Amino acid sequence: MKTASRIYTAIIFIFLFAPIAILLVFSFNEAKSLSVFSGFSLKWYRELFRDQATLSSVRNTLLLAVSAMVLSTIMGTAAAVGIQRLRARWLRAALNTVTDIPMTNPDIITGISLMLMFVFVGRLFGLADSLSFWTMLIAHVTFCLPYVILQVLPKLNQMDPALPEAAQDLGCTPLRAFFKVTIPEIAPGILTGALMAFTMSLDDFVISYFTAGAGFQTLPIRIYNMTKKTVTPKMYALATIIFFVILALLLITNFSDRDNRRPRKSREPNT
Repeated sequence: MKTASRIYTAIIFIFLFAPIAILLVFSFNEAKSLSVFSGFSLKWYRELFRDQATLSSVRNTLLLAVSAMVLSTIMGTAAAVGIQRLRARWLRAALNTVTDIPMTNPDIITGISLMLMFVFVGRLFGLADSLSFWTMLIAHVTFCLPYVILQVLPKLNQMDPALPEAAQDLGCTPLRAFFKVTIPEIAPGILTGALMAFTMSLDDFVISYFTAGAGFQTLPIRIYNMTKKTVTPKMYALATIIFFVILALLLITNFSDRDNRRPRKSREPNT
């Protein structure tokens, strides 16, 4: 039974990571072929850093992802604190249901509805161009918020509620107790939520496609436009770089979370 479960697990991991492994290997291929590895080369990495249009789309994507991460982390943390402090269970349950809607709703429905709303508001105010970087940012914050809330809420529930009360008893104001006590206690959840918001924003195509303006192109949209002709191996090189950056962020997050879970040794008084 153990052997069968191990084989089954190995098959699942091969199924998940074989495409990524092929992409990583062929990003170093000297030729364009995806079937024959003709030799190790950094040619496509050099070509990538000469492609100004692709680098511009990468900058736009990072700008959008970082902005969405910062805003959604701040708003999501505040929303999680507000939900956790609600006394009425029915209201808390209702807010949790509303929070889950952007996660369970299909991206194409979210994208189309946001596009219609932005166009309606733009026409209402007489704007020449209803869609821009700001509409994409609002859309990305909208679908990143639930991930932050769902990461911060469990940490708030795990925290001892007596800690901020004790800080206030010792002279802290409620705001100072929040930043000095609550924030350090829920920091792993905030960090995980921020990382998830960053990766979700970095990866999004459908919602970005419907809410993007004419002068702002993200990397997923550029790659989609390239598929109408051909995707060059420069994109394999770029995908390899992004994969290792995200892997490094995940390792940092997991190690920091593991360190926070370690029980702190109590200091014994010297005798």
